[in-house]
Amino acid sequence: MGMDRRQFIKVTGGAGAAAVAASGLSTKWWGLDGDAIANPGTEGDRVVATFCELCFWKCGILAHVKDGVVTKITGNPDHPLSRGRLCPRGAGGTGLLYDPDRLKTPLIRTSKRGEQVFREASWEEALDLVGEKMVAIRDQYGPEAFALFLHGFGSSWFKHLFKSYGSPNLSAPSYAQCRGPREVGFHLTFGATIGSPEIVDLENSRCITLIGSHLGENMHNTQVQEFADALSRGAGLVVVDPRFSVAASKAKYWLPIKPGTDLALLLAWMHVIVTEGLYDKEYVEKHGMGFDELKLHLADKTPEWAYTHTTLRPELIRETARFIAAFKPGSVIYPGRRTTWYGDDAQRERAKAMLNGLLGSWGRRGGFYIPNSLEVPKYPYTEYPGVAKAPADMPRDSSYPLADEILASGVCDATIPGTSEYDIKAWMVYGTNLVKSLPNQANVIKSIQALDFLVSIDVLPAEICGWSDVVLPEATYLERCDDVHVPKYKVPYMAVRQEVVPPMYESKPGWWIAKELGHRIGLSDYFPWKDSLEYTMQRVEGAGFECASVQATGVALGKPGPICEEDGLELEFATESGKIEFHSRKLAAAGFDPIPEFVAPEEPPAGMFRLLFGRAPTHSFGRTVNNRLLADCFPENEVWLNDELAAEMGLKEGDRVVLTNQDEATAGPVKLRPTRRIRKDCVYMVHGWGSQQRQLSYAFGKGASDSDLVTRYKTDPIMGGTGMNVNFVRVERA
Repeated sequence: MGMDRRQFIKVTGGAGAAAVAASGLSTKWWGLDGDAIANPGTEGDRVVATFCELCFWKCGILAHVKDGVVTKITGNPDHPLSRGRLCPRGAGGTGLLYDPDRLKTPLIRTSKRGEQVFREASWEEALDLVGEKMVAIRDQYGPEAFALFLHGFGSSWFKHLFKSYGSPNLSAPSYAQCRGPREVGFHLTFGATIGSPEIVDLENSRCITLIGSHLGENMHNTQVQEFADALSRGAGLVVVDPRFSVAASKAKYWLPIKPGTDLALLLAWMHVIVTEGLYDKEYVEKHGMGFDELKLHLADKTPEWAYTHTTLRPELIRETARFIAAFKPGSVIYPGRRTTWYGDDAQRERAKAMLNGLLGSWGRRGGFYIPNSLEVPKYPYTEYPGVAKAPADMPRDSSYPLADEILASGVCDATIPGTSEYDIKAWMVYGTNLVKSLPNQANVIKSIQALDFLVSIDVLPAEICGWSDVVLPEATYLERCDDVHVPKYKVPYMAVRQEVVPPMYESKPGWWIAKELGHRIGLSDYFPWKDSLEYTMQRVEGAGFECASVQATGVALGKPGPICEEDGLELEFATESGKIEFHSRKLAAAGFDPIPEFVAPEEPPAGMFRLLFGRAPTHSFGRTVNNRLLADCFPENEVWLNDELAAEMGLKEGDRVVLTNQDEATAGPVKLRPTRRIRKDCVYMVHGWGSQQRQLSYAFGKGASDSDLVTRYKTDPIMGGTGMNVNFVRVERA
């Protein structure tokens, strides 16, 4: 990677130490001195309603403040997503606010990129430098030469900045590296995407089928509440997973499928449901298109055929197909979240959508609801300028015709000279650690080294900060006001994020950073508001709500409307045919299979295992592993290996092992967890650990990084998603 990562961010000068002393911070357990911090749970003398950013779910929270210190965070009972409850991450938000390793002041690199040596700077100097670079690059190469990578709700201010600037290259890794195949697969079938929060009516489901999804481990607060409630009232549960997950332990059926063969199972399930007449005939006849073609396609996709690929017994496939169909239309095949697995992901997600269509679950109670949203007027901005070029996310020799968002991996690849007709010269990176979030780190570093300029905006010193020319410390979500959140949901609502306590150190809220940069590059007309509070309150009032009431409760509810056929809703489908498309003419016209075809995945080399990775309830991505509150519950990850194989290899519980992939990339040492709860052809680890930057003093050296082992990926030809479950590792004693 061209550097010793243990050199990460050496800071010259002493202003940072002064800031720590002045703020009263220390490196003690909670990050602060004082009785309130020593005794978490202390009641506050005031409570501020806002919403969380420890993951993407944006639950409503109540922050309790005593003597200027946030003492605890609880769920907001008025907020539709939290309902008065929080996941462990949300409750542990003070661990981020009071993390002693936070970025405290702007930094400017003082040596060549890769040596990670910085000096502290004032905001004026740092912003002047970024502004000068934005103007120079725009004037010499055009605004499209400056790309924005983003993640998180606070990125809205920087999206606005770059749209005003004229760059089309705004991309989020969450699309091509996570949810993109799901959105494309369902849109091709139903003419609508799943969105966030997902439009799954789990609270009314009579049967829930999870395929490689770990509700309860991947902690989506509202869904986990609904999932638990559904199980408590007797809903059926089918879990398809190579690993016996927590969800699998609650299931009537656990199907320990061979990794990479999920599409074969889905086709076999549909074969059984169609040939035995178990589908919702009236629903399919009324709303479907291409059923006859699907029936013909499924003729040879028998459970016996699927057994040769999945290793699941034919009688188990038949039994579970009948079980799933018995609860229609309140039987839901859950679409999942991170769906970038093997490069055939859009077609696999489309097969899930088609199976839901056969069950009649789209637009039906207990299946998928049709969401509502509030009408909230946009802020009256100056109209954005037109863009001179299309986004730079597609190589010259390939294209992804059905991608409906810009591909972060494509923009990254296009930055390397000679790989694209584009000439990207600079990146701004907001809230996403590209070195860990994009596959093939060596390629990411190669792109970074080709840049003229890189500026990162973050709360913690993530690895991407170490590669940057300028680092700007953002205030946490508890220290800033952001735009209003107006999602599509069962109940239409609007939530506000409010400043709970003033920003610590020299950190600044994102709205202020974007506004200051806008002024410096001649875009003041696009930032006419005084601050984010004035901005958001104008939108709140424009929607017809009292600002004081919304500030007090943190949320404003609209009038519920019908969300399913049982409510009297007439279903409409925004597909080309206006129907549920079991046979896609759009795919056929683009040169793809109109109905999914299964292609067997690559087998692990001798002595190696397929690498699988996932989440833990206390952690989201890699941003929480330095959080003292959360890491106390789950301090590091482990590698799951089948216990029989571990015994044959002479390995036991707690042994430290090193993982080496097919390209000789390594990760670890990391603890081994021999278990009967995983197949013999794969290993599993929780994502986010293995940090090698000493500036993250708590996370440093704990566990192993799956990202370091994802040196290969297979690109989905339909929408450009990067299938990352195609790497293999061997396990050796450290």
